[in-house]
Parts: sequence; C-alpha cells; structure tokens
Amino acid sequence: MAAPKNHFKQALTEGQRQIGCWCSFGEAITTELMGTAGFDWLVIDGEHAPNDIRSIRDQLVALATSSAEPVVRVPIGETWIIKQVLDAGAQTVLVPMVETADQAAELVRACRYPPEGTRGVGAAGARATRFGGTPEYIQTADAQICLLLQVENRIGIENLDAILAVEGVDGIFIGPADLSTDMGHQGNSAHPEVRAVIADAITRIKAAGKAPGILGVTEEATQAYAEMGAQFLAVGIDVVLLAQSARALASRWSDDGTG
Repeated sequence: MAAPKNHFKQALTEGQRQIGCWCSFGEAITTELMGTAGFDWLVIDGEHAPNDIRSIRDQLVALATSSAEPVVRVPIGETWIIKQVLDAGAQTVLVPMVETADQAAELVRACRYPPEGTRGVGAAGARATRFGGTPEYIQTADAQICLLLQVENRIGIENLDAILAVEGVDGIFIGPADLSTDMGHQGNSAHPEVRAVIADAITRIKAAGKAPGILGVTEEATQAYAEMGAQFLAVGIDVVLLAQSARALASRWSDDGTG
C-alpha cells in the first residue's frame, strides 16, 4: 500500500483554483466544523494559533473524512518540526518567512527521505503510515508531499526568482500583512505600492510554473487577488468569521431587543 494521493497537490499541478480558509482556534472540533463548510483546503496554523504537535495531529484526524485538504503551517522552517508534522500525517506543509534559495533548498530536503533529503526514517509507528499499515509509505511519500513557501518581506521578494528556481517547491504564498509592514505600510496591504509588488510576484510565480497563493481578509482584497491570478486563495480566518458574526449579532440586538 502506497502513501495516500495528495489531491491538493494534484489540483495545483493541474492549474485548478483552490479556495481555502484559516483554522486558528487550535481545536479539533472547530477544524472539523470548518471541514464541513465546502472549502478545498484548510490551514492548520502552527505559527500564530495556539497549536502544538498534538493539537495539529488532532486536527489532521478531524479532517480525515473531509473533502477539504489540510495544509499545516509550521511555526518556523526547521527540519525537526517538519519531520514531526509529516509523521503526524500532513502531506502539505506551509513554511513562513522564506527569504533565500538556500533556505528553500533545505526545506525541500527536510520533506524528502534520504538519499534526496534529510527526513528521518522513523514513521513506521506514526500516523502517516497508518501506524505501520502502509508498507510502501517510505518509497512513495516524497511524491505526495506538497511544499508551499511563504515569501513575505522585501528580502524574499528580491530573491523570489532564485527561490522559484529551486526544484521541489510546489507553490509560493505571499504574506500580505508581513510584506506591507516590512515595506513601511504597517499592515496596510491595500496600499497601491504593496498591491503592485503582490501582482508582480504572482505573475512571476505563475511564469515559473509554480502555484501562487495568498490570503484575503476582505471581499475587496480577495477579489483583487483572484483577478491577479492567485491559484490557492484563502478567503477568511475562522476566528475572524466568528468574531465578526458575533459582534454584528450583539450589535443588532443590544439597543432595544427588537432588531
């Protein structure tokens, strides 16, 4: 039995647009709920959400029967955490703050078994192999791993073409909040200068044969990114969705109770 097919990676390879959402609660039950919403992919966020390897694993379990493909964002691009999330069953990994081609190459190696990579060969009893029930996992896993790199500052943008030239990188995710702040616009990702850099980056990513991705947290931004050609497009964050809906509901009924 081989490693499971990564349908998200296949969709990117085929040029299909994939619509996703962020999961930032760090709880399996909310991620399971999000898995019923109809998104193509969901980010289990290990960078800014209160997650550890156990909660990441539990959310992977929660999405096991969902049509939404899990994308695990690790807190940092280190081999040890990539090894852990892959052994927990992740097949698509999103790495923040990638700035150079050398860093990208090391991340590719972290996702692959020797001799091409440095991933530890210890998954026999891990969830990734169905606890030893996938005898051909090690021989077939590399082909099903999807590596997405976040380019989200001026250094990364300057080195984007070199990063794109690294074999084994499947997609580049532009981080608009970090990028705009690094450009001196403190979170104003709608600034024309920032939008111009994002549009140019998406064009270059597509021209290199990679998949461009981004997160839009407003309808206007999401539409703009879609028109730029973003292929894996996140359209919201679960925490923000709940907060906005709850506040709107409370505001509607708080004055006189009549709506």
